[in-house]
Amino acid sequence: MRISSTSTDLFRLSQGHLNVLVTCPRKFQNSYLEQLNIPINPEQDKDRNLGSQFHLLMQQQEMNLPIDGFLKADEKLEKWVKDINILAPEIFKPDLDKQIFRESEHNRTVQIGDYLITVVYDLLIAEKETAQILDWKTYHHAPKKEDLGKNWQTKLYMYVLAKTSDYLPENISMTYWFVQSQKNLKKIEFNYDSKQHQKIEQELKVILNNLTQWWEKYQQNQPFPQEPAYSQACHYCQYSVLCDKLENSAKTLPKLANIEEIEI
Repeated sequence: MRISSTSTDLFRLSQGHLNVLVTCPRKFQNSYLEQLNIPINPEQDKDRNLGSQFHLLMQQQEMNLPIDGFLKADEKLEKWVKDINILAPEIFKPDLDKQIFRESEHNRTVQIGDYLITVVYDLLIAEKETAQILDWKTYHHAPKKEDLGKNWQTKLYMYVLAKTSDYLPENISMTYWFVQSQKNLKKIEFNYDSKQHQKIEQELKVILNNLTQWWEKYQQNQPFPQEPAYSQACHYCQYSVLCDKLENSAKTLPKLANIEEIEI
């Protein structure tokens, strides 16, 4: 796999890759280049599986496939789907006179240099003048809107839609639905605009240029830099024991219960 600008191959990146890169490039190296495997907390694994089941159910419902049997088998899933039906009926009862396109698990890709930037929308609803991205979250707690707005999922999803469609940035929006946030359904909405679009484009250029340089040095046996974007990054990182600076300061491997997944 090549990342350098002289390569004929294209490196595929998602919002998850970008979030890791801006948090700690060394973690990107450990996770994606060297694919080091660290045991996952069983509770986290259970939550992820439940989240995957919910996404699948929402996709099946969007495709008009029967889901009653699955709902009866799990009370939590049944409650989540019921809550969305009650509080956001427009999601399941579309106005077909206005909507010109609608698809769950919708994929889009934009090429930037030697990189393919990919997104998958849980649900994309497009009308003649406006387009809305919907994303389902099954986290126990919804993040602050300010923090969610800085996450690369929020930025990248709207950016890619603007780059790959005729919609003006001002006519693009994104809504997160947190189905078990403090036991209540919660939504967080974002509107896009041209100023954000230009800013994100510049941020992407910087990140990708850095990645190209780090990759070229990595090919010469130089590791990616350790530059956490915030002080708690190392505390929750499953690879922290591998970092020289932590080993030299006699820090130990964090308990599995304290290792948090990178949400979103």
